Amino acid sequence: MNPRTQAIMAANHGLITRRQALSSGLDLDTLYRLVESGTWTAVRRGVYAERTYVESITLPTDRRRLLDRAACAAITVPFVRSHETAALELEMGILLPVKAQTHVTRQPVVGTHNKWGVKHHLAPYSEDQVVQVNGFNVLGLARTAIDIAREHGRPYGVVAVDSARRMGVSVDELWEVLEHMKHWPNRRLAREAIELSYAGAESVGESLTRDVLEELGLTGIETQFEITDGVRTARFDLRVGRHIFEFDGRSKYVATADGGLALRSVDDILAEEKTRQDWAHGFHLGMSRVGWADLFGRQRDYLKNRLDREYRATCRAFGTDISDLERFRVRRSRAA
Repeated sequence: MNPRTQAIMAANHGLITRRQALSSGLDLDTLYRLVESGTWTAVRRGVYAERTYVESITLPTDRRRLLDRAACAAITVPFVRSHETAALELEMGILLPVKAQTHVTRQPVVGTHNKWGVKHHLAPYSEDQVVQVNGFNVLGLARTAIDIAREHGRPYGVVAVDSARRMGVSVDELWEVLEHMKHWPNRRLAREAIELSYAGAESVGESLTRDVLEELGLTGIETQFEITDGVRTARFDLRVGRHIFEFDGRSKYVATADGGLALRSVDDILAEEKTRQDWAHGFHLGMSRVGWADLFGRQRDYLKNRLDREYRATCRAFGTDISDLERFRVRRSRAA
C-alpha cells in the first residue's frame, strides 16, 4: 500500500472510498486484490478498511459508529450528522434501536427520505447548533437529544436527554431547542422526554431502570442517593422511600484489558457488593438489583413483578419515611 493511500485512511478514521483509493494511485485491479486477499474489507459498498482494524472493533456502539462513518463517506451532498449518528460521535450514552440507521440532516428543504440505509432528515438547523467532533460536522448535544426523542420516543428519548444533561446541557437549553420546533412531527415525545429526565442519571442502564420504576407508578424517585456512617460512604443509583434500586452493568465485571471497568477479580467485586448491600440493610433499606438482560423483552415483565414485590416488602417492613437518615445523608451539587 502506498503512503498516499495510508495517509488518506489515517485521516479518515481507517476508511477509504473507491474514489479516494483510485486518486491515491491504486488501480482497480490492486483494489480488488486487496479485498480478495482479505487485507481490506468492504465496510459498505465502495468504502473500505483494513480487515484487522474492522475485526478489532467489538463494542456494538463502536461498530455502529464505523458503519455510520462509512455511510457518510459515500454521501456527496452537504449534510451534518444527526440523531444517533451524531450522538455516537459526541460520545453520548444512548440506546441503539434494533434496526439502527445512519442519520444525517440537510437544509433548507423539509421532509425525510431513506436511501441505502441512510435516513436523510430535510430539516432546518442554526449554525450555533453545529459542532466539530472528530473532524465531522455534527448537531450538538441538545439538538441531538431532542431529535432522538422525536424520532424514537420513550425510552430512547429519555436516555438521550439524561445523557445530554449528564454532559452539561441544561433543561433550559433543551426547552429552547424544542421551542423552535412548534410544528414539527412528534414534538410531544420530546417534551415527555425532557419532563421524565433526571439530572443525576449516570448511565444508560440507570435511565432504563428508572423508566421501569415510572411504569410501576412509583413516585418520588431520587437518583444518586448517598449516605455515610463516618467510616463507609456509599452512593446508590435510585431510591424510592426506603428501597434502593441498583443497576449492575456488565462492564464492571469485565477486566479493563478486555474493554471493561474491572480492576479486581469478579470474586472480589461480588464480595464487596455483598458487604455494601449488608451495610445498606443496616440502615433499614431494602435493595433490588437489575441487570441489562432484565430490561428487555419478556424479562422486563418479570423484572417489573419482582421489583414491585421487593419494594412492597420493604414498605411493609420499614415504611417509606427516611427522615431518620437525614443525619447520614451526603448531599452534592448537581447539574440542573
